[in-house]
Amino acid sequence: MFEAVEELIGEHADLEKRLADPAVHADQREAMRLNKRYAELTPIVGTYRSWKQTGEDIETARELAHDDPDFADEVKELEGQREELTERLRLLLVPRDPSDDKDVILEVKAGEGGEESALFAGDLLRMYLRYAERVGWKTEILDANESDLGGYKDVQVAVKAKGNPEPGQGVWARLKYEGGVHRVQRVPATESQGRIHTSAAGVLVTPEAEEVEVEIVQNDLRIDVYRSSGPGGQSVNTTDSAVRITHLPTGIVVSCQNEKSQLQNKEQALRILRSRLLAAAQEEAEREASDARRSQVRTVDRSERIRTYNFPENRISDHRVGFKAYNLDQVLDGELDPVIQACVDADAAAKLAAAQ
Repeated sequence: MFEAVEELIGEHADLEKRLADPAVHADQREAMRLNKRYAELTPIVGTYRSWKQTGEDIETARELAHDDPDFADEVKELEGQREELTERLRLLLVPRDPSDDKDVILEVKAGEGGEESALFAGDLLRMYLRYAERVGWKTEILDANESDLGGYKDVQVAVKAKGNPEPGQGVWARLKYEGGVHRVQRVPATESQGRIHTSAAGVLVTPEAEEVEVEIVQNDLRIDVYRSSGPGGQSVNTTDSAVRITHLPTGIVVSCQNEKSQLQNKEQALRILRSRLLAAAQEEAEREASDARRSQVRTVDRSERIRTYNFPENRISDHRVGFKAYNLDQVLDGELDPVIQACVDADAAAKLAAAQ
């Protein structure tokens, strides 16, 4: 492990020199790439230096303890610090997802449960919007298909970080664990006899692709236009402004109708398509490399779920990592960090175990 760190220290020093050269910043894309890598390595270098310094302090304290027994307590304290630094260094050296610093496009889609599922999809959307607000991210609704009672049949939202997030704190790094089926247990607003129902909504999270990352050939697209419609199918537009794009080689279909103009809807649909094509390419690469990373559940079946939201008990349970808490109301208000952190920690532990 420590041989690898010495190499990273050399790379960090080299990056520092290159970033000090004004000529490097003439190419903004290259400067961004170097800055990103420098930011990734900085906490590793800092932790390693603290680890080495603590080792030297332990040796000094041990020597002093021969003459003064009071230093024995300091030795124990320093040894505890070094164990913590060793564990932190191991975690920092866990291979990172190359997309961790990317922004995302998040889609919430109603599943089984009819109108109640659409209302729950609306609750999930609000939870993500509030969470993004808490951590300082920007959100933009790209497309939404509302239900009759004010929920969502499906909704797509772009989530963006402000500035350059610290390693492990990017939008994809945190929200990638949200992909899958979310199950709710509660008395629906449409239930007159007070019976608890179970329904589900699906969440799909994809890293947002830049145009340079995914090439879309116009001849590979079939673009259809139609009239936008609101809740209950009522026409809300007298022109064919809604756009449906089919990517013929993959069969991926994206529709957008939120914007007033056909051009704006086409641009939003291409943005969503680009992110889905990037995600598909990454998944294919992972399959070829026999990567064991979990895939997101694409179906919205109540029996296949990653998380359950139990309203009568105010309980939230993440079934992948065994997380359970009784503050569902706070989580739905955007206090999602403890739930996400449980997934982050479990993922890091699995990667550490696989690396040993």
